[in-house]
Amino acid sequence: MINLSLIVPCFNEEKTLENCIKRIREVENNDLTIEIVIVDDCSTDSSLKVAHSIIKNDPKVKLVEHKVNQGKGAALRSGFLHAKGDYVGIQDADEEYNPQQYHDLVNAMIQNNADVVFGSRYLKPETRRVLYFWHTWMNKMLTLITNMFTNLDITDMETCYKLFRREVIQEIAPKLKENRFGFEPEVTCLVSRGQYKVYECAISYNPRSYEEGKKIGWKDGVRALYCILHYGASFAPLPMQIILYFVIGAISAVVNILAFQLFSHNGFLTSLSIVISFILAALVNYFLCISILFQHRARWNTFGEVASYLITILVMGGVDYATTTILISKGLTAFVAKSVAVLLGFVGNFIFRRFFVF
Repeated sequence: MINLSLIVPCFNEEKTLENCIKRIREVENNDLTIEIVIVDDCSTDSSLKVAHSIIKNDPKVKLVEHKVNQGKGAALRSGFLHAKGDYVGIQDADEEYNPQQYHDLVNAMIQNNADVVFGSRYLKPETRRVLYFWHTWMNKMLTLITNMFTNLDITDMETCYKLFRREVIQEIAPKLKENRFGFEPEVTCLVSRGQYKVYECAISYNPRSYEEGKKIGWKDGVRALYCILHYGASFAPLPMQIILYFVIGAISAVVNILAFQLFSHNGFLTSLSIVISFILAALVNYFLCISILFQHRARWNTFGEVASYLITILVMGGVDYATTTILISKGLTAFVAKSVAVLLGFVGNFIFRRFFVF
């Protein structure tokens, strides 16, 4: 007998919750039993009343109540803590997904000895409801960016249907922080870091319109990008880290060159302009590296991190100063000389930060 736990996050789903639970129960058979955990996220309609009515008729259903609305991610964290099944999945209460397809996900899990199975809405062509182009485009772009940061090759990161071995989600759940739809990229990043065996399974999808109660919007897409960057950058594959550092280095280089030009044109000595502009650029670079790319994953303790970074600044500052002054003495303009020094600094800084400081 296979024991499956389905977490049902619910916020203002009074019209669909009861039928959703009924459809889940219809999935059960002689080989599969389902534990249902409804998490009401402080609904303002009659969803909680409907949930209590469901429990009255089906005492095996568990109900978790949030006294304050926190979001889908928070509801899922609460549900994961109460799950007792061998496998743990997610079922939205809005009926966009057909619970019968959990047979396919469970079979994919067992047959492939998988740790995680994503249900993908994009794996195969089928009859489908045509709705929002930009919503679909956003989902696919977020999936592509997530793949770049996680080195996974999934086709639908934003899917509701994610099935986990219980021990896997219990290992991941304490690390989860996102309260809203940022859960999707966050949990995907954590899955990629766990070296779990991940599979996908084709599923169907019947999306709601916003008029019918769809809740996710463009702000959640922006938050998803932040989550991909925040939770994925410091563990991204080397090619992605180089791309990120190129962006950080480009920003720092612009600061360096503009500050140098500003100080030079305002009568500062060339040597002083070089030093001040380099320090400003180094501070910008360090802040961006810590907040985005490396996130304090230093090789050393706090003192060692500061010391190693200061060594990097001294070495690369020396390179920057020497290159700029030598090229100026050879007849190059200050702008060109500084630009060449910045290019050398970009390469050297990345090598130092990637393999010495962090």
